[in-house]
Amino acid sequence: MTTQPASPDAEPIVRIRGLRKAYGEHVVLDGIDFDVQPSQVVVVIGPSGSGKSTFLRCCNGLEEPQGGRIDICGRTLVDEGRMLPDRDLNALREEVGMVFQSFNLFPHLSVIDNVTLGPRKLRGVPRAEAEAQARVLLEKVGLAHKAEAMPASLSGGQKQRVAIARALAMKPRVMLFDEPTSALDPELVGEVLQVMKVLAREGMTMMVVTHEMDFAREVGDLVVVMDGGGIIESGPPATIFTNPHQERTRSFLQAVLTRA
Repeated sequence: MTTQPASPDAEPIVRIRGLRKAYGEHVVLDGIDFDVQPSQVVVVIGPSGSGKSTFLRCCNGLEEPQGGRIDICGRTLVDEGRMLPDRDLNALREEVGMVFQSFNLFPHLSVIDNVTLGPRKLRGVPRAEAEAQARVLLEKVGLAHKAEAMPASLSGGQKQRVAIARALAMKPRVMLFDEPTSALDPELVGEVLQVMKVLAREGMTMMVVTHEMDFAREVGDLVVVMDGGGIIESGPPATIFTNPHQERTRSFLQAVLTRA
């Protein structure tokens, strides 16, 4: 089910060195070093408050770190706390799609207008072309029949799948998912994870913060375990889930898997 691992000689599409983020005296990220290879599916797990979401948000400039460097999609996003200028940052965000816990759809726009807004306004794609591309993406996420619907008429799982289609409409090179199923009723989680599995099979580079351990085990090429603002270990799912090296990883997984 997982994608083929990238060649060890490939240039990372995401390179992070010495990443540090704090809110006042509270250090959230403490010197993170990490690489993501093209077409790799990286799943980030760990207890609440470990810095997972902040780590992800730093990767597209939604959070501004105080130190370190982030290179993504061939651009230097952050260097020693200095961010790209807004114009360059907006251009980078066209290449780095993000799906949040909440769906953030525009409630006054139909599904297809939500999906086409970015390509039309930011990339100047003609409406007819943008709508044709949007219908292909809505078909991919199983919502072609909801193109003209308004967000208020959709279930939570449907809204999240529209949010994924909207992110894909910008043709990103990297997709970031920040606990995309955490706001959903349990019976709706599977439909969103199924879409993400399809993207993984197609070779999309993905960084996913999640509490869905079955997804991490089945789809991830690399599982990253965070705690206390740092990466305590990382490795293939078979290693992390069956023979983790760190006691903190073992205790976290025992607690999570027992609850499941």
